[in-house]
Amino acid sequence: MTAIERPGQEGGQPDPPGQDLAGQLGLVARGDAAAFDAVYDLLAASVFGIVRRVIRDPAQSEEVTQDVLLEVWRNAAKFDAGRGSATAWVMTLAHRRAVDRVRSVQKESERERRSARADIPFDEVAEAVESSLERERVRRCLGSLTGLQRESVTLAYYGGYTYGQVASLLGVPAGTIKTRMRDALIRLRDCLGVTG
Repeated sequence: MTAIERPGQEGGQPDPPGQDLAGQLGLVARGDAAAFDAVYDLLAASVFGIVRRVIRDPAQSEEVTQDVLLEVWRNAAKFDAGRGSATAWVMTLAHRRAVDRVRSVQKESERERRSARADIPFDEVAEAVESSLERERVRRCLGSLTGLQRESVTLAYYGGYTYGQVASLLGVPAGTIKTRMRDALIRLRDCLGVTG
C-alpha cells in the first residue's frame, strides 16, 4: 500500500494540523482565489514531492505539479469530504497525473523507436562493405579449386560461356567440363558455407 490513500478508502493522510483544507476547497469551488492561494501554499510542495518521486525529471515534475494544482482549481467542487481527507484527494490527483505522464513518455519513446527502425535508410556504405567481403570470400574459395576447375568456372560464370563453349575453348569433351564444373561447384558450396 502506498503512503497515499485513494478517496473513499479509510484512513489517508489527514489534513495539515490547524488547517481546514476541506473548507478551503469548498471556497475554491466557489471561485475564491484567496482560498486557492492558501491551498496552493499548503500543498504545492507535497504535490511536487509526490510527482517528483514518480517522474524523477525536475522540469516535467514542475509541469505536472502545475497541472495538478490547476485541476484542483477547476475541480474543487468534485471533492467529497465523506470519502476522505482533502490532502488525500489532492495527493491522489497528483499521483495519478504523474503516472499518466510516465506512461505517456514511455509510449512516445516506444513510438519513436518503432519509427526510427522503420525509417532506417538503405546504407550504401554497409552494402558496399558487405559486397566487398562477399567477393573476397568467393575469390578465396575460387583459389581452393584446382587450376582446371577454376578455369572452367571462370569461363562459364564470369565469361558467360555455355558448357559446350567452355569445352570448345579448352579443347576437351563437354562431359569432362560438366564433371569439372559439378565438382568445382560442390567445393565452392562447401567453402562458402551454402546449405541446401
